[in-house]
Amino acid sequence: MNLAQALGYSPGERLLIVNADDYGMCHSANAGIQQLLAEGAISSTTIMMPCPWAKEAAEWAAARPNVDVGIHLTFTSEWDTYRWGPVTRRQTVLSLITEEGYFPRDCRTVETKARAAEIYAEMTGQIRLARRMGLTPTHLDNHMGSLYGLETGRDFISLVLSICAGNGFPFRLPRHIPASLPLPSAARRIHKARVREADSLGVVIPDYLIQLPFSLRPGETYESFRESMAAALCSLQSGVSELYIHPAVITDELMAIHHEWLKRGMELQIFRDPWIREVMRSQRIRQISWRSLQQLQLRRRRRDP
Repeated sequence: MNLAQALGYSPGERLLIVNADDYGMCHSANAGIQQLLAEGAISSTTIMMPCPWAKEAAEWAAARPNVDVGIHLTFTSEWDTYRWGPVTRRQTVLSLITEEGYFPRDCRTVETKARAAEIYAEMTGQIRLARRMGLTPTHLDNHMGSLYGLETGRDFISLVLSICAGNGFPFRLPRHIPASLPLPSAARRIHKARVREADSLGVVIPDYLIQLPFSLRPGETYESFRESMAAALCSLQSGVSELYIHPAVITDELMAIHHEWLKRGMELQIFRDPWIREVMRSQRIRQISWRSLQQLQLRRRRRDP
């Protein structure tokens, strides 16, 4: 039985989760993501608990328990002048921070310098803080892929999966990676091992992960971006795919934080676009949520304690 069947669909169904990453990063991101969630244009979001606007994000979501909000496990702080650091306060996590006290800007630094015990403490701290702010998380994923070992081969996914198994969280770990994706052979070996580990622990993972370029490409317009999104949707395979975006309202705040503000505005509009909605209808793509995967994981755990 494949994942689609386990969720109650036919094996050939194309099921799509649209997740908005970076909830809580800034007010502009919060406003955009909340609009999309309220309209039902996207399936879910994941919150960055170390960020300055996480409190606003958590309060809005806590008042709407039907909204799917996961934790965007955060160990990097990538922008030049808008920075954040660990939520851990009661123990030392010096291997996770720069001399200024922020997370490093890049994943390689995390992979080479972070101590596993401090990664674990910070992950559990971010989840615990979300719960203290009234959230009931539906899933976990990871900001910038800092825990996947894609740079050096040193990953922390086993720690993530142990937390997922203990708390009933599905996790963003695609079961299948396209052969065309330029990944080192070591990274592919790690991926296969972690998929087996997720299965052994009963952690539900999606079949595929769909990602369009994060940055605005040379000459890219909204129309060309829309064409790329339509092509991605039309190429979905049967099973459960997750597609993630980073929508935000374009404001002075957003433009002051980083230079990718125009792409963020495009991503705010894309799943509200009637043409994209028609593509999904014509392709018979069914939009589902992470909550469905979580409920499946919890049912399986109750059945096989």
